[in-house]
Amino acid sequence: MLLIILQRVVNDMGRLLNEINKANDIKAIPKKEWDNLAAEIRDFLVDKVSKTGGHLSSGLGVVELTMALHLYLDLPKDKLIWDVGHQAYTHKLLTGRKKDFDTLRQFEGMSGFPKRRESECDSFDTGHSSTSISVANGMCRARELSGGDEKIVCVIGDGAMSGGMAYEALNNIADLKSNLIVVLNDNKMSISKNVGGLANYLSKIRTNTHYTGFKNGMEKFFGKIPGGIRLINGLKRFKDSVKSLFVPGMFFEDIGLTYVGPIDGHDVSSMLRALKYAGRMKKAVLLHVITEKGRGYKFSEENPSKYHGIGPFNKENGEALGEKKLTYTDCFSEELIRLAENNDKIVAITAAMPDGTGLSAFEKVYPDRFFDVGIAEEHAVTFAAGMAVSGYKPVVAIYSTFLQRAYDQIIHDVCLNSLPVVFAIDRAGIVGNDGETHQGIFDLSYLCHIPNMVVMAPRDGAELGKMMEFAMKLNKPSAIRYPKASLPASFKSSYDEISLGKSEVLSVGKRVCMLTIGNTLEVASKVTKLLEKDNINPGIINLRFASPLDEQAIIEAANSYELVISIEENVSTGGIGERISKLYVENVYNYGKAFKFMPYSLKDSFIEQGSQDKLRDVNGLNPFDIYNDIKRELGI
Repeated sequence: MLLIILQRVVNDMGRLLNEINKANDIKAIPKKEWDNLAAEIRDFLVDKVSKTGGHLSSGLGVVELTMALHLYLDLPKDKLIWDVGHQAYTHKLLTGRKKDFDTLRQFEGMSGFPKRRESECDSFDTGHSSTSISVANGMCRARELSGGDEKIVCVIGDGAMSGGMAYEALNNIADLKSNLIVVLNDNKMSISKNVGGLANYLSKIRTNTHYTGFKNGMEKFFGKIPGGIRLINGLKRFKDSVKSLFVPGMFFEDIGLTYVGPIDGHDVSSMLRALKYAGRMKKAVLLHVITEKGRGYKFSEENPSKYHGIGPFNKENGEALGEKKLTYTDCFSEELIRLAENNDKIVAITAAMPDGTGLSAFEKVYPDRFFDVGIAEEHAVTFAAGMAVSGYKPVVAIYSTFLQRAYDQIIHDVCLNSLPVVFAIDRAGIVGNDGETHQGIFDLSYLCHIPNMVVMAPRDGAELGKMMEFAMKLNKPSAIRYPKASLPASFKSSYDEISLGKSEVLSVGKRVCMLTIGNTLEVASKVTKLLEKDNINPGIINLRFASPLDEQAIIEAANSYELVISIEENVSTGGIGERISKLYVENVYNYGKAFKFMPYSLKDSFIEQGSQDKLRDVNGLNPFDIYNDIKRELGI
């Protein structure tokens, strides 16, 4: 009998999800089953993400919210824009992509972010923060011009609202004459705990029960009186006065938006009623929704930051699978704390990524010298400039892909003033499973041509430490780029002292020389092992500096070898190989004999998700391809 019951339970699992095979199928699920569907979705997400890795906490927190949005909208006619997009897993499930979750974030599989190539229901490709309101505004203006009637909703997290672009968009949507619903998903977190004035403001709204209790009581009372509904609708002006009395600031309404909320984001019925109400207005409406990040899975509820983005894990105990190895980020964190012990002018700055950049440990030791400015990379860089011009040594730790957003500030506020700001550029090069929006493959191109900027890349953890020491003594802007990777074994144990623009000769060989930068030494090491089987011992020079280049060493390599190759984990255009080619063309008269130069880099394209090794292999940095090219050029 027990076996029969257990079999029924197994057969019953996923029964509601099995009814959802395309967009809008959720509308056939009875209301009494909505809670069961939410539970099935959470079980499904935990199971799948535990195997592939991915963004878990954010997705678990918006299950009911996503269900309500899909019950309200008619997709793909209506448009749903997700800010960042890492919380869109439930959206993908409800639009018929259940079968694709086994390939989540895998090479040629389903992206962990919205992708228009996957589904018409994904309205906009995204991966960075604070963009959704701007996109939605553009769609609304286009709808007005074309005479369309589609509903447009964007979902932005409270953390993303700390980004300046979100405020620019809020200012611009205030004079919309057609409906736009901005869903503010308030879970008190972005990746880590939110900081700043808006976080405090929303906290006051969340905890202000006087207004919500009074409002709900009034509606309940008048709803029982004949004609009471008409009376409620006619009391808008009175309601606004009451709201202004109880809700501190009324920031959103003061700038011209209609504020609705706060709403329980885990109550589908309440959410659906609020969406329908907001959708009747011919203007922009901000719908404030309260959710719990990580909801429904014990371990993510207790530690939502850990499960924000996580690799494969044991869903029974929540522990990560695989051996924990020291990473470049760990090394940076430890070295920064060590340097700060002897220099009280060192301060650390992050744009809402203290855990990912390794600065959480620094905060614990030096809380007064740690600054989290929120998801505001532009502000982070100019804030650092202000500290640097005041005599401090700011270290700005930001992922390569996010530092792109502060390009103007790097040029105008740091480099133009030649200020000693240190940029610790994490996740440089191929990042892997997060895909196109997160690959750090452009930073050498957008940094190396800026006057006054020194750009370095370490070959291992020990050299990262030496570069940080050097950067602290340098009285000008500097950047140290390093990958999302565990620390490699050292190619050799001894290290030359770091000198501005000077490379390091790792091995002297014959016929072929490889110029490497940072972690591309690992590619060169694999090529070396292949060449040694053909009795070819290549020379290897660790450039160390992407800017300024060691021009003398590069020219000497041309004089000493038949073939010179460069290897970099950056797109080709604007990269090191292109600059070396220019150097060789300009100095052709300096070479004592004929030689050939071949640059190896990543393709000039956006690179999809997949394992780091796979993506290197298919995008220009395959060791076997380089080996075969060398053999062909040397006539072997």
